[in-house]
Amino acid sequence: MNENVFTDETMTEDIENHSLRPKYLTEYIGQSEVKEMMNIFITAAKRRNESLDHVLLYGPPGLGKTTMANIIANEIGVNIKVTSGPSIERSGDLAVILTSLEPGDILFIDEIHRLPRIVEEILYPAMEDFVIDIVVGHDATSKSIRVELPPFTLVGATTRFGDLSAPLRDRFGVVHKLNYYSEDELTEICARTARIYETTIHEDATTEIARRSRGTPRITNRLFRRVRDFADVLNDGVISKKMCEIALDKLHIDHLGLDAKDHAYLLGIIDNFEGGPVGLESLAASIGEEPTTIEDVYEPYLLQIGFIKRTPRGRVATDKAYKHLKKKHNMRLF
Repeated sequence: MNENVFTDETMTEDIENHSLRPKYLTEYIGQSEVKEMMNIFITAAKRRNESLDHVLLYGPPGLGKTTMANIIANEIGVNIKVTSGPSIERSGDLAVILTSLEPGDILFIDEIHRLPRIVEEILYPAMEDFVIDIVVGHDATSKSIRVELPPFTLVGATTRFGDLSAPLRDRFGVVHKLNYYSEDELTEICARTARIYETTIHEDATTEIARRSRGTPRITNRLFRRVRDFADVLNDGVISKKMCEIALDKLHIDHLGLDAKDHAYLLGIIDNFEGGPVGLESLAASIGEEPTTIEDVYEPYLLQIGFIKRTPRGRVATDKAYKHLKKKHNMRLF
C-alpha cells in the first residue's frame, strides 16, 4: 500500500483525482517506449531482489511523471513517499525523510531541479552509497556522524532537465523523457475517464476533447470535467460533440487547444514586437507573466506545433501562428 506524504500543493488536483490514475503499467496509456523499458528494469530488479536503480523522469507538465512514480512503487510492491524540491528547505528536512524509509521504498521528489544546492549535496552519498552525513553541534564542537540508510529508489521528476546540476543528473541510472501524447491516445484516456465517472459520452466527443488537449492527459481530464458540467446542466448529462464545442468555445479553448493565455502570448509577440525576435524578459513584462511560466507552461506546446521559434536573438512567431490567429505579416528586416 502506497504512503503519500510531504505533498506539495501543486499536486493537489492530481491527488483529489487519484482514482483516475492507472495503478500498473498495463493500465497506463501512452509512453510505450518508457513503459517497455521500465517493465524490463523493474522485472530485473525484482528477480535479483535488489532496489530499482534511481529514476529521472522529465518533460512538460501533465504528462504522467507522478503517475509513473506511483506505478513503479505498485509494480515493485513497496511504499512511496512524495515530496517536492521547493518543500525541502534544509538538509535536516531531507535527512528526516531519508531516515524514515524502509528497505526498497520509493522516494519521489517532484520539481527536483528546485532543490537547494546544500540539500542536493546530501543526496549524493545517499544515492550512491545509501549513507548520509549529519553534522551535530556548533563551531568547534561540531562533528559529522555517518548514518546508514536502507537501499531505496529515488524517482525524480522535472520540467526543466537543463536546470539539473550535472553531478545530480549523472547519479540517475534510468533517465526517461515523457513526450506529448497522440490524439488517439488522448481519445482513449478520455473514454477511460468517462467510464470511471460513469458518464455517457459520444465517440466523436472524446475525439473533440482529445484534439483540444494540447497532447496532455491532465488537460484531457480537466476539459472532460468542465464539459461534463455543461452536459449535466444543458444536456441531461450526455456529452455529445456539439456539447463539447459549446462548452470549450465558452471556455475560449480553440480547436488546437490554445486558450486565452496562449493567444495573449502569441499576440504579444506579433502585435507588440512585430513578430519578433523578442527577449523572454521583455515579452514576459509586456503580457504580465513570469518568465518561468512562459518557458514551462506556454512555450513547450507552441514549439511542438511550430507556432514559435527560439532564436539567439529571442522568440519569433512563425507563419503558422499568423495564419491561426488570422493576422497579417508586418514585413520587417532583421
